[in-house]
Amino acid sequence: MKKFVMAGLAGTVAGIIATTQIAGPLLAQEAESKASVYEQLDLFGDIFERIRAQYVEEVEPEELIEAAIDGMLTSLDPHSSYLSPDDAEQMRVQTRGEFGGLGIEVTQEEGFVKVVSPIDDTPADEAGIEAGDYITHVDGESILGLTLDKAVDLMRGPVGSEIVITVVREGEQEPFDITIIRDTIKLTAVRARTQGTSVVLRVTTFNDQTYPNLEAGLKEQIEEVGGIEKVNGVVLDLRNNPGGLLTQAIKVSDAFLNEGEIVSTRGRDPGEGERFNATIGDLAEGKPIVVLINGGSASASEIVAGALQDHRRAIVVGTKSFGKGSVQTVMPLRGDGAMRLTTSRYYTPSGRSIQALGVSPDIIVEQPRPVADAEDEESDARTRSEADLRGSLNNDSLSEDEIRQIEEDRAKAEATAELREEDYQLAYAIDILKGLTAFSPNGPSQ
Repeated sequence: MKKFVMAGLAGTVAGIIATTQIAGPLLAQEAESKASVYEQLDLFGDIFERIRAQYVEEVEPEELIEAAIDGMLTSLDPHSSYLSPDDAEQMRVQTRGEFGGLGIEVTQEEGFVKVVSPIDDTPADEAGIEAGDYITHVDGESILGLTLDKAVDLMRGPVGSEIVITVVREGEQEPFDITIIRDTIKLTAVRARTQGTSVVLRVTTFNDQTYPNLEAGLKEQIEEVGGIEKVNGVVLDLRNNPGGLLTQAIKVSDAFLNEGEIVSTRGRDPGEGERFNATIGDLAEGKPIVVLINGGSASASEIVAGALQDHRRAIVVGTKSFGKGSVQTVMPLRGDGAMRLTTSRYYTPSGRSIQALGVSPDIIVEQPRPVADAEDEESDARTRSEADLRGSLNNDSLSEDEIRQIEEDRAKAEATAELREEDYQLAYAIDILKGLTAFSPNGPSQ
């Protein structure tokens, strides 16, 4: 027994000696690091005082400090930044769904201002701004090299005022100007409609109203068509949706899932990661879902698309999403300002990060650009059939109700065909729902 005790004591002593030998250099390194930080802060103070005393023009100390703070944050990644009191208030207003501006979500890519997406029915959308456009000039002034916040400041202005932005677009040989009239942006988070027997939920942003709008809109459309049994599926249109609140992305995903993980976040400290799980209840009651995405679908949109895709609850159609897989936390600061800091990455249920990679669709469908058809007249000519021939026989094998049903089905198919000219990706999504329903024993009753 004594031997074991001694062995234990010897081990303890050896452990203390080893710890002391290692801790010494570590403590020295930490002290050295702190001294280096204080030296850098002293250097900052020296530079600040010299600018204040010797710069060619008088500068406001507060502006210098704000610029230094913003520079420190923007050097980290494209999404971290300092928010002045005015900017912080504007951000709070935007999450409520109404603000003044152009109606575009932008980011910075290698010094260039890139359009993540235009917002539906806003001045930018109506003027023809597209996801993936690069903005090079504002009212003739180059914005290359400016911070994102400075570039955005140049684009802000009074409602009703005019702005000319210069755009570089893939597929266009030369930059071109677009004139936009600033307006009050009123975001309708979700627009719901029925196309044939498919419910289309167009989600434009993730703000405080997104989930309530989605729930109410889906319920209304189901009631209008006569019940969920009359619906063949749901199209969740997340194209050009730049994202927004993480909480709303979780609620929208949960709306169509009964169980399982929706998203997880992992930060610098592994112990501070979070997992968000679905609760029982599927608003679509198991009906097929197609999610539409494109290069303008970012952040919260990608959380929803990734969650429904990983759980095989939806087929994702369109083109690769934007690839913003990081989470920003807005932290209030003294003086009513705020700091937007990237604090974690998010991961889809399968454990994949979409940072810089985006969500890849199950079925890639490009949205063709409109092309003038030189043979419009010929294509519009009605195709002749047996029924058009003089004296053709009637169909005596079908009842009037059966014939009526065939004609109604044909009208729905023709409506979808017309939709292809207007929105090819959406028409493709609706065709998928029709195909799934045709082979499903629980398809919509007629």
